[in-house]
Amino acid sequence: MFTPFQSIEAYQKALVAGTTTCVAAVEYYISNIQKNAHLNAFTHTYFEEALEKAKELDLQRHSVTSLSPLHGVVVALKDVICYKDHPVTASSKILSGFQSLYNATAVEKLLQAGAVIIGNTNCDEFAMGSTNENSFYGKVLNAIDESRVPGGSSGGAAVAVQADLCMVSLGSDTGGSVRQPADFCGIVGLKPSYGRISRYGLLAYASSFDQIGIFAKNIPDVALVLEQIAGPDTYDSTVAQVEVPAYSKELDTAKAGKKIAYFKEALESDALDPEIKEQILRFIKELQADGYTVEPVNFEFLDYIVPTYYILTTAEASSNLSRYDGVRYGYRVNLAPDKKISLEDFYKINRSEGFGWEVKKRILLGTFVLSEGYFDAYFTKAQQVRQLLKQKTELIFRQFDALILPTSPSTAFKIGEKTNDPIEMYLADIFTVFANLVGVPGISVPLFWHKNGMPYGIQIMTSQFSELSLLRLSHQWMLKYRATGN
Repeated sequence: MFTPFQSIEAYQKALVAGTTTCVAAVEYYISNIQKNAHLNAFTHTYFEEALEKAKELDLQRHSVTSLSPLHGVVVALKDVICYKDHPVTASSKILSGFQSLYNATAVEKLLQAGAVIIGNTNCDEFAMGSTNENSFYGKVLNAIDESRVPGGSSGGAAVAVQADLCMVSLGSDTGGSVRQPADFCGIVGLKPSYGRISRYGLLAYASSFDQIGIFAKNIPDVALVLEQIAGPDTYDSTVAQVEVPAYSKELDTAKAGKKIAYFKEALESDALDPEIKEQILRFIKELQADGYTVEPVNFEFLDYIVPTYYILTTAEASSNLSRYDGVRYGYRVNLAPDKKISLEDFYKINRSEGFGWEVKKRILLGTFVLSEGYFDAYFTKAQQVRQLLKQKTELIFRQFDALILPTSPSTAFKIGEKTNDPIEMYLADIFTVFANLVGVPGISVPLFWHKNGMPYGIQIMTSQFSELSLLRLSHQWMLKYRATGN
């Protein structure tokens, strides 16, 4: 009988002791996935393959002196991350039936480290959305309250960890798509610095924003997975050529930073739930009482963050998604043999039928801001604002070790609640898109429970490539404050 362990370390100690097996672990997660199929967290599952890999690992343990870092760890992949000879569809009709020809670098590293991949998880189509309602496969349900959204776009990956359908999962974060669903589901969600993890094999939404992220239930598991999948890659020219620390071995909370900043304007935002605001202010006082320096910083650009983000990401999406035309792969309209149409009409029909409404809307917006006569007014101006944000951020991190913000203005809201108001939906990203605009690491740490019965957390950011500082601080706060959060 297998029961979930508190951490990967505890699980692997049990494997070495012989009190459990990789096969027992995989069988447990298969059973849970089947029992919770109504949550719609997975688009594709690989049960037979996962069991075969588990059997190999169980046999392997008898002939090795030490385990590989992720030996037997059961992992799920968001349906935008390539896994060779397996489907990757971005939860879109336009890629229905397509199988990846290669492994994403992050997946290759997972496999080399001994991980077992159990399936692909549902997401908003092409990672465009904040609720996981924009999927060709249908919406994902939040396991805590099935009438509520799990967040997006990596909602399936978050629910897979939340509902014990896997040990850890990989998502992607373009503007909060790991941190916001982690917040809504009450788990940990990390977006590393831009360039920390190779994007090779990640289906592109907005290339200068996208980053593979990690979901888990604790910081040591996030640290261990990050340690394995981060680092240089010859297939990705944007990945950083900087050293990857041994995160899992250096989570010394005594070395966590003590100078914390927060945006005064964020806590005064009309969009912020009053209870979340009150709890964060109370949390700040607790930190101060425990010897932290926590100070507000003026951030006059808060109102420009969301418009800048949507101008730039839709522009990049318009370019990136032009490759999906039905000619080379994916969905193609089935025309009668005697029907003749132009190539242009062929493209139009394939893309009109293959893409969902949210994706088409963002492609149109991106095409507009890139069009002649509007390029300078929108795209160029947004790039200038992005540069100002980066400069301001550098100044903040010269004085402070970390920056804290709410992760989301509210807890998980009801399914369908915001679908008729795109402006309100986009404003749900107000606190998360900042980290993607400036390229710094951000994490959502589950510390609190709302009176409505839903979890929420605090978002922490540090300077670029300071994931070790971020993980130390997050680990310290989870150990010390999670039990008292209410």
